[in-house]
Amino acid sequence: MPFDNIGRPGPGRGAGERAINLPPAVMWLIGINVAIQLLRTLLGDETDNALIQQFGLVPAAYTAANPDLLSQVAAPIAYQFLHGGWVHLVVNMVSLAAFGAPVERLLGTRRFVLFYLSAGVVAGFVHVLLFSDSIDPVIGASGAISGVFGGVLMLMRYVGSLSSLLPVAAIWIGLNVFFGLAGGTPGAGGEQVAWVAHIGGFVYGLAAIRFFMPRRR
Repeated sequence: MPFDNIGRPGPGRGAGERAINLPPAVMWLIGINVAIQLLRTLLGDETDNALIQQFGLVPAAYTAANPDLLSQVAAPIAYQFLHGGWVHLVVNMVSLAAFGAPVERLLGTRRFVLFYLSAGVVAGFVHVLLFSDSIDPVIGASGAISGVFGGVLMLMRYVGSLSSLLPVAAIWIGLNVFFGLAGGTPGAGGEQVAWVAHIGGFVYGLAAIRFFMPRRR
């Protein structure tokens, strides 16, 4: 169903519209993530592991005596486009399509991309701050998508529907804490989930979405 700028059902889809009516930034982000995962399947395990170690977000890379400058600069963005497997990727991309489409339609393409990537960066560094000695790389778009989810809740507040989504937010936070403490997450091959990063991204989305809103004329 088509949606207007704040996610409410819009008029019926015309004959010339796409069957999958996602805005351009969401489509491009999904396409890039899928393309990277496809390319990684062509790599050997050793090369792929080296790629994850180089461009995943490794907290200890920021506290090491001889830091890798390339990794420090590139990883906060690059880690958002690496995933632990196809199921992990699909879950994240479905979530991005569901939450990202109404947010992009309201913010516009450029503001949405900045909001999305900045949420991922903030989420990643929340994890780095709390686990500064960890040598395990964090990968995945979940922190950025958590920020978009927080943004959706704030947008729903503006149209008077926040109360209906509060239980969803509570369940979402509870699941992140549970799987984080339990040491795994469904669809990510049993790896530890960076639940602190998810919550950091979510809180950032709640607080920062207002600064990305287009100015009213």
